[in-house]
Amino acid sequence: MRTVTASALCLLTLHLGCSEDLTWTAVDRMVEADFPTVRSITTDSLAARLADSTRQRPILLDVRSPEEFAVSHLPGAHRVDPDARSVPGLDTVAPDRPIVVYCSVGYRSARLASRLRTQRDRPVVNLKGSIFRWANEGRTVVRDGTPVRAVHPYDNTWGTLLSEPLRTYAPSDSASPSPQGRNGDRDGLNEDSP
Repeated sequence: MRTVTASALCLLTLHLGCSEDLTWTAVDRMVEADFPTVRSITTDSLAARLADSTRQRPILLDVRSPEEFAVSHLPGAHRVDPDARSVPGLDTVAPDRPIVVYCSVGYRSARLASRLRTQRDRPVVNLKGSIFRWANEGRTVVRDGTPVRAVHPYDNTWGTLLSEPLRTYAPSDSASPSPQGRNGDRDGLNEDSP
């Protein structure tokens, strides 16, 4: 399945052209064209929603590899394999609880959002620009519950969309996360998940 994801991203890269043409506008258009039924949420809107204690907190699903997730992720996010057909534990969560999916730039997460929407009648939205845009704007990402200024760049091509000082391929030895993580950083979900 990982080959399918890599192949899809290679085709996307070819479609967008060489890396010097890789822009947020091009990526956003590609995601919208390939997944027209998937709704999105901006980083500003998600940040406001997470800060509003009067609103139900959405479930955050990180649709990246374990290596990417180990470098950093949004606080409280649950990692889900990019090729997952379903999300373990999702059936135990209230059906009206919103779900926000994200990956590096929004393509892999839009694909999962599309699958989830066809399987269940749930409020699922894709984070526009995903973790790259979130981190580029200076918003909090964590490793093992501790804020860090690092994000896995996926590769050298896609990494051009991530601010250079943030690009990190592996967690530092001094702050590496535990395999299970903390604060909801686990693969499974339950009703008490943040």
